[in-house]
Amino acid sequence: MKKVELLLPAGSIEKLKYAFAFGADAVYAGVPMFSLRAKENEFNLGFLEEAIEYTRKIGKTIYFTVNIMPRNYKIKSFLEAFRKMNALRPDAFIVSDPGLVMLIRDNFPDAVVHLSVQQNTMNWASAQFWHKQGVERVILSRELSVDEIREICEKNPNLEIETFVHGSVCMSHSGRCLISNYLTQRDANQGLCSQSCRWNWKMYKQEAYYLEEEERKGELFEVLEDESGSYLMSSRDMYGAHFVKDLIDAGVLSLKVEGRNKTAYYAAIVSRAYRMCIDSVLKNKEPDFDLIYKEVSSVFNRGFMEGFFGGDLKNESIQYEKRASFSTHEFVGIPRSLNNNRLEIQVKNRFVLNEELEFCFPDIKDDFKVKIEKIYTSDNEERVEAHGGDKNLFIDIPEKELGKFQDFENTFCMIRKELPK
Repeated sequence: MKKVELLLPAGSIEKLKYAFAFGADAVYAGVPMFSLRAKENEFNLGFLEEAIEYTRKIGKTIYFTVNIMPRNYKIKSFLEAFRKMNALRPDAFIVSDPGLVMLIRDNFPDAVVHLSVQQNTMNWASAQFWHKQGVERVILSRELSVDEIREICEKNPNLEIETFVHGSVCMSHSGRCLISNYLTQRDANQGLCSQSCRWNWKMYKQEAYYLEEEERKGELFEVLEDESGSYLMSSRDMYGAHFVKDLIDAGVLSLKVEGRNKTAYYAAIVSRAYRMCIDSVLKNKEPDFDLIYKEVSSVFNRGFMEGFFGGDLKNESIQYEKRASFSTHEFVGIPRSLNNNRLEIQVKNRFVLNEELEFCFPDIKDDFKVKIEKIYTSDNEERVEAHGGDKNLFIDIPEKELGKFQDFENTFCMIRKELPK
């Protein structure tokens, strides 16, 4: 079978471990000061070293993201920091700035460089150019169709090609945005994005709400608004499962998921969904798209659209009229220990007695549901509900399911509950 990489975000050690356990072949982790998720990123050099050690232990792959567009004053500190990062020997560095690419190639010729999506590679000639500069992989712009991606792959047979297939989409060209800088003086291209495009914009006008562009008088754009407000620039999330086979056939080596500041639950469930999809395609089987969609819908999302893979987007790509986020399930906890049949849970969100919780494992066939009949504290006091702010609490697991936790140190499990429809 052709080797195709499923690449997941790792905003923390826990997210990294769950992404790998639930099916990722590789992860990407932002580095201190020099990645576009610097504000949310938990990694420092110590964390990066731990991430490398764990990744090597399980025989998988890790990339360090160094994708800011630095100003002059950051160049010296970058070179000093990069020397330490390179000594950790990640599998590659994801870089966007041409100057940083040059400096890495000149000063650290052993370092493998991948070109970030931030560079907006849109055609085969640009991909070829970057290959000649020593870049081993190009992450293509999100704004490309499958046909365009296929031609880029065909014209660059010795260059690795990566593309995003799932996750949040910026209201800008592959993330090169100035809205945050304009409104909050926090530069997205320096790693400080305030996600202004997700804010709740309100407009006031009698009868109806409209936008009008100053050079297009009379061309009124009606804006719908509900009790939650209007989300004028909130793109639906990319969901590219139906294009996985086309992308693999086109020559794409790595299929990438967005979301370094999402939860460990997101990393796990989305990884599992796309693992099922890719494995089916590589075995020449039709993926179970209903199940895959059900899984990705269970995590935080803004509604879905299929990106540019089929051509230019239409109006349905923007979430105008509804609340900003959706999900069919809520992430309620992570198992932390097991004593006989009593399971300790790190509670993430509220659940109550008599609710049904679902336990999710890397192999979806191992999932099971339990009706919660008792909730205990560490002092064996009974509770009627659990909250995200609580200390760890305990529930009982049916004896028939205990085997799934037998090797607890190496057991990865997410606990969720279905939300009312």
